[in-house]
Amino acid sequence: MDFNLNNRQQRVLQATVRQYIATAEPVGSKSLVEEYAFAVSAATIRSCLGFLEKAGLLYQPHTSAGRVPTESGYRIYVNQLMTPNEATGKEVEKLLRDRLNWDDWSFEAMLRGAAQILSHLSGYITLITMPSWSSTGVHHVQLVQVDPGRVMLILVTDTYETQSSLMELPQADPGCELDGEIVERELQILSNFLNSKLRGRSLGELAKLDWSELDREFEKYADFLRSLLTELSRRSQSPAATQLWISGVAEVLRQPEFSQLQQVQTLVGLLEEEPLQILPLIFEDPDVDATGRRVNVWIGSENPLEPMRTCTLIVSRYCKGAVPVGSVGVLGPTRMVYENAIAVVEATADYLSEALS
Repeated sequence: MDFNLNNRQQRVLQATVRQYIATAEPVGSKSLVEEYAFAVSAATIRSCLGFLEKAGLLYQPHTSAGRVPTESGYRIYVNQLMTPNEATGKEVEKLLRDRLNWDDWSFEAMLRGAAQILSHLSGYITLITMPSWSSTGVHHVQLVQVDPGRVMLILVTDTYETQSSLMELPQADPGCELDGEIVERELQILSNFLNSKLRGRSLGELAKLDWSELDREFEKYADFLRSLLTELSRRSQSPAATQLWISGVAEVLRQPEFSQLQQVQTLVGLLEEEPLQILPLIFEDPDVDATGRRVNVWIGSENPLEPMRTCTLIVSRYCKGAVPVGSVGVLGPTRMVYENAIAVVEATADYLSEALS
């Protein structure tokens, strides 16, 4: 999007957007001259505002009012006229380090805590996903006999999320009862074997593993292992395994843009009843622009979901090593403090990447 704005027009657009974000009131030429120390007359500023309005970057709510940024005006501002606030990013990173406890908390609890901190600091709705199962690594596997012929598979991921499944054990000979003590010993040896083979691997890799090293005495467990592998692989491919943590709805509803009940109801309905509709947006790979920012920003009607078309969504991915595994974002009105919002999203994504790695 190129409007070929000259330097003065860029400065006037930048000032208008900032003033409107700060006050939520249409911006006039007089307030721009007073607040932003333009070394020109109010008439010159009015001429610039008129040009920007004709270009579709500003509009007047009514004839006697000042100007308000359009979605195109916000887009030019985000792409060309602003720089993320590094001080805010560092403040977020410090808060996350000070308030989150990696030693005592599960990764799930850490993400919930990060979402609460981010929504409180930004004033917007925070969206954070758990790492996708296909990229989650195996930390520990344990097989526990629960009753004759049945065993519980307990899987702990490297994000310290625990999953369990009941599975049937094979019978050595038809009609022969399994000796519980022998089974317990064999299950412990089998658990040790599985941990040596699986620990550190992503769930997405499991279908490619070679089981030829299995000792002969455990050949009777071959079908069981195949069933176990199928179960783990199924989990890694299940979209339902992705959880989305949402925090800060009450924070954003204080914004004047959400004073209309119908607008609030549609947005809250989307977040509470159909949050998985948002996942395709959250998981989209971020664009890396000329400044090195690794975020996606959807402004107003750029959002494909109707309830979000009066909002801005800012999203970045967090990684395990070099592999993107989850996302963090904020959702708020288009009248958003973009410098701060982009900074806090990037800082949180970087912190989670560092913690996982």
